[in-house]
Amino acid sequence: MSYAGKNLKYIRKQREWTQEEMANQLQIKRSLVGAYEEERAEPRLEVMETICSLFSINLEQFLFQDLSEMGSMDGAEEGSSGNSYLERRRALKSDKSKSLAPIVPFVPVKAAAGYLAGYADPEFLDELNTFTLPMLAPGDYRAFEIIGDSMLPTPSGSVIVGEKVASFKEVKNSNTYIVVSNSDGVVYKRIITNDDRPNDGHGDRLTLLSDNPLYEPYQVNATDIVEIWKAVYIIHKAGAQPMWNVDQLAGVVNNLQDQITSLKKKLN
Repeated sequence: MSYAGKNLKYIRKQREWTQEEMANQLQIKRSLVGAYEEERAEPRLEVMETICSLFSINLEQFLFQDLSEMGSMDGAEEGSSGNSYLERRRALKSDKSKSLAPIVPFVPVKAAAGYLAGYADPEFLDELNTFTLPMLAPGDYRAFEIIGDSMLPTPSGSVIVGEKVASFKEVKNSNTYIVVSNSDGVVYKRIITNDDRPNDGHGDRLTLLSDNPLYEPYQVNATDIVEIWKAVYIIHKAGAQPMWNVDQLAGVVNNLQDQITSLKKKLN
């Protein structure tokens, strides 16, 4: 039995590389990395030799030993055993958590579908890549990649860093949030609340508003919502910010004012 595919995936995740980054290191196509990891194809000898050289392991280990049952890949030759990949990853995160900057798990678009089922699963969360931002105050944070134009001028592909909202009472009217619900999955919206009555999340409804006036606001049952993260930072690529002219911005502002006025009348 060959462990080549399983071992390739294991050592890639230990380095926290994407399949694209691994492919660049091996000078092959990304699709080949996926095929190797899913055991739909066996790596060529020259590819395996490159892997062994890159990670300081021998060919016999790569082919016939389950590296996840060995020690850290930085010392694979020594073969220290006992800790699984996830156990070492948890230990690494625990050590990082002693630093001043909070650890931020990152939920890319490709993981958003699985997030609804795994948001409270430690093993799912341990598989997510993480990063730190030194400007964050202590707290519970998570980052989400968003796509689409519903929140323009925030561009598609932006990463929203959110702080966990512990109670519906902490939701501030018209602020932006990542809302995770059973009906819509992960969305980035403004939340419109009715400040005239307590919003305890029991039998209540929240209105979700897009910054792009082309999208109509809609309501969700608060009982359908599983998580809310208050947006604290937005990260996007340089040059990705779309440019709107003055007339467009004026139209957006007027449209938003009309929508908010209409919503307040309905809520009252």
